[in-house]
Amino acid sequence: MDIVDIRALEGPNIYSPKPVIRMLVDVGEFEDIPTRDIQGFNRRLLEKLPGLAAHHCCFEEPGGFLIRLEEGTYIPHVIEHVALELLNLLGQDVKFGRARRLEKTTYSIVFGYTGKFAALEAGRLAVRLVDALVRGCDINLEGELERIARYSAEMELGPSTAAIEREARSRGIPVTRVGDGSLLILGYGAHQKRVEATITGETSCVAVDIACNKTLTKKMLTLAGIPVPEGTVVCTEEEAIRAAKELGFPVVVKPVDGNQGMGVSLNLKSDAEVAEAFRLAAGYSPRIIVERYIRGRHYRVLVVGGRFVCAAERIPAHVVGDGIRSIRDLIEEVNRDPMRGEKHEKPLTKIKVDPVVLRVLARRGYTLDTVPGKGEVVFLRENGNLSTGGTAVDVTDLVCPENRLTAERAAAMVGLDVAGIDITTEDISIPIGESGGAVIEVNAAPGIRMHLYPSMGKPRPAAKAIVDMLFPQEPRRFPLVAVTGTNGKTTTVRMVARILSAHGLKVGMTCTDGVYVGGMCIKKGDCSGPESGKMVLLDPSVEAAVLEVARGGLIRGGLAYETADVGIITNITGDHLGQDGVNTLEDLMFVKSLVAEQVKPEGYAVLNADDITSVEVKKRVRSRVIFFSLQEDNLVLRKHMAEGGRGVYVKEGVIIFHEGEEAVPLMKVADIPAAMNGRARHNVQNALAAAAAGWALDVPGETICRALSDFRCDESTNPGRMNIISDGGVRIILDYGHNPAALEAVIGTARAMNPARMVGVIASPGDRRDDAIVKLGQVAGKGFQRIIIKEDEDLRGRKPGEVAALLLEGALSAGLKKDQIDVILKEEEAIAFALENAQEGDLIVIFYEHYDSAMKAIREALRRRRKTPAAARIV
Repeated sequence: MDIVDIRALEGPNIYSPKPVIRMLVDVGEFEDIPTRDIQGFNRRLLEKLPGLAAHHCCFEEPGGFLIRLEEGTYIPHVIEHVALELLNLLGQDVKFGRARRLEKTTYSIVFGYTGKFAALEAGRLAVRLVDALVRGCDINLEGELERIARYSAEMELGPSTAAIEREARSRGIPVTRVGDGSLLILGYGAHQKRVEATITGETSCVAVDIACNKTLTKKMLTLAGIPVPEGTVVCTEEEAIRAAKELGFPVVVKPVDGNQGMGVSLNLKSDAEVAEAFRLAAGYSPRIIVERYIRGRHYRVLVVGGRFVCAAERIPAHVVGDGIRSIRDLIEEVNRDPMRGEKHEKPLTKIKVDPVVLRVLARRGYTLDTVPGKGEVVFLRENGNLSTGGTAVDVTDLVCPENRLTAERAAAMVGLDVAGIDITTEDISIPIGESGGAVIEVNAAPGIRMHLYPSMGKPRPAAKAIVDMLFPQEPRRFPLVAVTGTNGKTTTVRMVARILSAHGLKVGMTCTDGVYVGGMCIKKGDCSGPESGKMVLLDPSVEAAVLEVARGGLIRGGLAYETADVGIITNITGDHLGQDGVNTLEDLMFVKSLVAEQVKPEGYAVLNADDITSVEVKKRVRSRVIFFSLQEDNLVLRKHMAEGGRGVYVKEGVIIFHEGEEAVPLMKVADIPAAMNGRARHNVQNALAAAAAGWALDVPGETICRALSDFRCDESTNPGRMNIISDGGVRIILDYGHNPAALEAVIGTARAMNPARMVGVIASPGDRRDDAIVKLGQVAGKGFQRIIIKEDEDLRGRKPGEVAALLLEGALSAGLKKDQIDVILKEEEAIAFALENAQEGDLIVIFYEHYDSAMKAIREALRRRRKTPAAARIV
């Protein structure tokens, strides 16, 4: 068994609105063998994973999968359930899964997840495990699960960052994680905010530098009259001892630029202790602080946006004796708490035994083998950092107003928008100016685990405070329009982008020829997948996005976003059938309907009332709907409007916006250059869809009119879509049509231009079914008086000449004679032949593969044509 492909679909996808793992697995020889016929397999499987017996499968009660096993299910189905069970064992509560044959022995296996990194590994392990069990082999499952758990803990978001993510999502703000660290982008485009751990995009670099320099921090606080411990900076062990004596014992020794309590030693009472502490601190910084020790409890106060949020008392790592076990054993017991992780991945961190712990124990005359008395509390460190195994108790309600204000002033003096203020005092309810307490440190990027998950007391909304600061009001509207369909997607995308640009917004756009920001192409190529969409959505200059969403991207990558304001489906006709498990028009509708399904409830799905398959999509949407039609009397449209829905249609050559009893004329079709006075019916439909999107986004009607009036099918506005080039007595239409419906639309438009003769230069993508390629040839054979058949440079698995032969078959079956057809496989040569041998009054329709090379071939052929006498041409 081999995994052909495995990926995480992190956004809504055709399988689920929630994230899933999609694996393509070649099961090879085990494709048609039911589990009951694999000797001992069911027994070995259930021994290894007894939890499978409780899976419901297609039944409503536990045990359903067991029934399927006994009846004899198939290996892809087993892999699906094994992956789910592995994730359950790893702590992910997931149940959704699907297994479906794609082709031959390759299956698509899909299952849900809550943690991506563990899920990808679980998928791989599921295949290895099932492969081993069918062959009677074994696998160290416990070891593998431990490996995945460790890897996942390192890679997934920690509690603090995850809390910020949850808070943002809870208020409808999309969240994008960048890379494998803690960097999150909240929101889209120009309205996005960034946060990494608790450092935000608003955090001052200068403030962070000040906070990281403990000496500079103390000077800033002293300027504000905030109590801080007296101290000095030293560089040698001798200087440290001398400074301690001058200050008077006890003292604290710590690195100037340390963090998380690393290298910090407290309550030092002798020269020897200072010397040892200096050596420890020197491992973290060449410059060391020696300062007076402030007696009292250790508190962390969180200040966000200049305001006190919450506070916790930090309790140093410790164990409680039972009179039986050693300190070593007690530490091991504490570390078995599932709430403790290796680093910051869980609410608490495991206690690690290091020289600091050994020194603290030694000062009490203890070792790791000492057995404390029952109930005796043995502190292992003197600082209460959670990162060194400490715990926290919420004391928010105990902090007096004066200490709250002191913390706020400390954060302001350093300049941090999110700050952790460390205060040592005997009682946080008494002002530190009276209690002899002091501000010990001001921390940038403070951890908020202690406030979210205190060991005692009430959890506090620390993450909410951060998101509130970043988004003090409702997030500004970011118009997001997604367009899918079989034909017309790119032109519709460009029209909508034109409308939003005319509305004063900087628009990011993706389509089949590139990614555009503010009208500038930043990437060329077919950019109709989710990665291109993310490129636009995360661009900090973009104020609105219009995304073309193709079938392949939907299947293989899902959507780049969670919800859109408008989802347009131009039409759904037979194309790409037989690929990726999409075999029928209903399958294709199911795939493309995702764009309409993921529209916000208050948004609009824009559907083509003239296309019966698109009409069916309405049953799947949860948003409002706008139907568009070329005909006022379309029954679907009329019924929808009678029920109070919005409709956009053409009446007597005028586009009408209709809602309720009100029918408002928008503009004449004749005023849209791309519609060619109504002859280009497909572009009229595209304009209707684009106008509906503008209406849905509350763009004024006059703005929509201005944008569509300026939209032309030329090289600058709509390159490669119905581009008309005139040269002397010959006209050329250049278009991207590559399926029968597209050819029919272009041929209909061309015929309305009343040419003397129509010549087609045609091709078909090689990954279409044979019958679809023949059908395309038939459409061309009926529509043109002469055909030049070419082939795409990318044959998509076909042999040279194979596609051309199928097109020739179709054209001949439509009634064309052999002498009316030429086969010239290279695109540039076919274009040159068509133009160099065109007759006066001909209309040459060229369906290209590569726009730039096709335009170059056209220009060169026209230049040669001008130099060649008409009598010398072959016609």
